Amino acid sequence: MRAGLVQLSVGDDPDANLPVTRGLVEAAAAQGATLVLTPEVTNLLTPDRARQAALLHREGDDPTLAALRADAARLGVWLSIGSLSLLSDDAGEPRFTNRSLLIAPDGRIAARYDKIHMFDVTISDTEAYRESAAFRPGRRAVLADGPARIGMTVCYDVRFPQLYRRLAQAGAQILTVPAAFNDTTGAAHWQVLLRARAIETGCFVLAAAQCGTHEARHSPGARPRRSHGHSLAVSPWGEVLADGGTDTGVTVVDLDLAQVDRARARIPAWGVETGFTGP
Repeated sequence: MRAGLVQLSVGDDPDANLPVTRGLVEAAAAQGATLVLTPEVTNLLTPDRARQAALLHREGDDPTLAALRADAARLGVWLSIGSLSLLSDDAGEPRFTNRSLLIAPDGRIAARYDKIHMFDVTISDTEAYRESAAFRPGRRAVLADGPARIGMTVCYDVRFPQLYRRLAQAGAQILTVPAAFNDTTGAAHWQVLLRARAIETGCFVLAAAQCGTHEARHSPGARPRRSHGHSLAVSPWGEVLADGGTDTGVTVVDLDLAQVDRARARIPAWGVETGFTGP
C-alpha cells in the first residue's frame, strides 16, 4: 500500500487554504498513493477565537470537508483528513471540535474521531497554550476499517501511550497522528515520541504535519505561530521510513502491512497486560 503524507502551512483564511490542500492531495494520488493524509487543522489555524467562531461550520456544512470528500471520490483514494476545526454538534456547547475524518474512495465518511487530549501547556514565560478553552475534548477512541485497520489520533494524543496500546490491542495496524506540533516541543520530542508509539504497538505510524510560520493576515495583533513540520512515516520496528522536512509538499511511502505481524512476533510486548503491585 502506498501512502501520501501532505504537509501544509495553513493560515487564518480557509478559502485560501483549501486550493493548496486540494492540489497536494491530487499530487499524492498522482504519485500512486491510495491512502492520502493531511495534518491537524487542515481548514484553519488561527489564535483568534472570534474569527474561528465567525468562519467555522458544523460538519454537515463545512466547505473544506465537502470539497475533500468530492476529491476522494474523484481520485478514488482513501483520505485521512487529519482534523478540521468545526462548530460543535451540540448547539449548547460554545467550544469548537477538533475532528479527524476518514473518507472512503466513494466519498462517504467512514469514521470520525474527536481529539481527546487537549494541548494545555506552558512552554515558557511568554508561550502558553490552553486548547481546552476553545475546544471540547472527545470521549472515545476510534478504530476505523479502511485500507487497513486504522487507529485515529491527533497531535497531543501522542504523549498518552495508553491510547495507542488500546488501539493496537483492538487490532490497529496503522496509527495516524496528524499534527500542528509546536516548533519548540517538536524539535525536542516529535520524532522520538512517534518512534516510541510505533515500537510499543508494532504498528505503522503515519503523521502528516503542519510546518513553518502560519499567516494571520486577518488576525491583527496575533502572535505568529510556527509549526515543526517533518511529517513522518515510521515502521512497526521503529524505523523512520520517510521525513517530509520543513516545507509544504507531499511525501510518499510504501507500506508492507505484513511487517506488523512480524514486528509483534519478534517482541510481543504490545499484547501483554501489565498488572503489578507495589507502592
